[in-house]
Amino acid sequence: MSTPRATGTGTGPSTAVASPPVISSVTPAAGSPGGGTLVTLTGSNFIQPSAVRFGPILATSFTVVSATQITAVAPPGNGTVQITVTTQGGTSNGVAYSYAGAPALTGIFPTTGPASGGTVVTLTGTNLLGATAVRFGAANATSFTVVSATQITAVAPPGSGTVQVTVTGPGGTSNGLAYSYMAAPVPVLSGVSPGQGPPAGGNTVTLTGSGFTGATAVRFGSASASFTVVSATQITAVAPPGSGTVQVTVTGPGGTSNGLAYSYVAVPVPALTSVSPGQGPLVGGNTVTLTGSDLTGVTGVTFGSAPATSFTVASATQITAVAPPGAAGPVQITVTGPGGTSNGVTYFYVGVPTLTGAAPALGPLTGGTTVVLTGTNLLGATAVRFGATPAASFTVDSATQITAVAPPGSGTAQITVVTPGGTSNGVPYTYVVAPSLTSLSPTQGPLDAGTTVTLFGSGLTMTSTVLFGTTPTSFTVVSDTWATAIAPSGAAGPVNVRVTTPGGTSNSLVYTRVAEPGI
Repeated sequence: MSTPRATGTGTGPSTAVASPPVISSVTPAAGSPGGGTLVTLTGSNFIQPSAVRFGPILATSFTVVSATQITAVAPPGNGTVQITVTTQGGTSNGVAYSYAGAPALTGIFPTTGPASGGTVVTLTGTNLLGATAVRFGAANATSFTVVSATQITAVAPPGSGTVQVTVTGPGGTSNGLAYSYMAAPVPVLSGVSPGQGPPAGGNTVTLTGSGFTGATAVRFGSASASFTVVSATQITAVAPPGSGTVQVTVTGPGGTSNGLAYSYVAVPVPALTSVSPGQGPLVGGNTVTLTGSDLTGVTGVTFGSAPATSFTVASATQITAVAPPGAAGPVQITVTGPGGTSNGVTYFYVGVPTLTGAAPALGPLTGGTTVVLTGTNLLGATAVRFGATPAASFTVDSATQITAVAPPGSGTAQITVVTPGGTSNGVPYTYVVAPSLTSLSPTQGPLDAGTTVTLFGSGLTMTSTVLFGTTPTSFTVVSDTWATAIAPSGAAGPVNVRVTTPGGTSNSLVYTRVAEPGI
């Protein structure tokens, strides 16, 4: 190694002062107590280093790669020491290096797994921190995670027979523990449903049996099918095009299964003609009846893109299905069978009805009042109720209006509307007791208008009309038992005085117009 000479300008001598080295990182940061680990130091000012030390011990050897990198061979040691570099500029900062003991394994669970791999295996032992490899025999684990210094979880790779699982870390490679690959079972088919389909293929077929885990192929005769392994005992496959009767087989890690017959036949496409009821609530759950033809063997019923919650094929012409939840508006119901998918019939998802008003909101105990209900989603109403009592009758005028005739009742009842979308909120309707008159004061007066007559009785609070005979007059309600009215002009003689309220018309009391003397 040569020492750089200092240079300068001017008349006097110049001396260059070298900067001390700086270590920024060490890789790896751990190694075997026996030494021999090749360590890379990165940093700055590694100019003509004279020593690399691991604690007080000189490195077995070192090589200056550049002013920013040195490789050094760790000497034997133990514990954690500080690595330093010494140059003409001084001695660097120290960076930690640990002498790690060789990993040792004491337990493995589970100790067996399928030949296809994929089993998560937990390894326990000591000195497992910093592990760089987990091997099942000569094969690296698919992946592994160092949980702690005493535990690693690893995913077994594919393999066969019994192998030794080892862990390699900075301190070396551990002892081995046995792990056995189980021979994969040969798949066995016990059922194919449906057992037939159209020559064009495309229908979904459910295969049942055993040993389906890890299946690599499903064939209809010699034709491959797309498929999904649902579980170790079930596969769903899409039949490819074909003809005649073929054998369906499943191939997996353990071999190829027995074959079961599947026939390509000219199966008619199912057809739908109607659905009843044709509408229902957004939450679904209502049962609808589908009628049509060629419905035998149907394997699916959908409302738009959503499968029915459940369905039952009653006959070749009828299916009952439970509607799934949906969004407001129409959807097409279709059914799928061995022959293909049917045409669609329209089904409406209906929002829950709401009521915003009732006019009038009052009426007599005897009922009979025509009430106009306003709201939303009122089309298809099947019932209008005043409390628990059905309306005497009702007419759906539009999606926002219904006219209903109030039934007899009492007190205040909540009016509700029932549609295929559900039952609405309630709006109040009050049954009003009919008014009653008990006396008038005075009971007679002149022919001319202007006499103030006091009416006594009950149920007068909501008075809407006071009649003297057939003539309405002005009035003032003082209380529920007292009102005053201005007698209108009229011919001499008695007239009947009556009061009308939302509760009805009162009994009559006689008021007599008397001609003044001389008239």
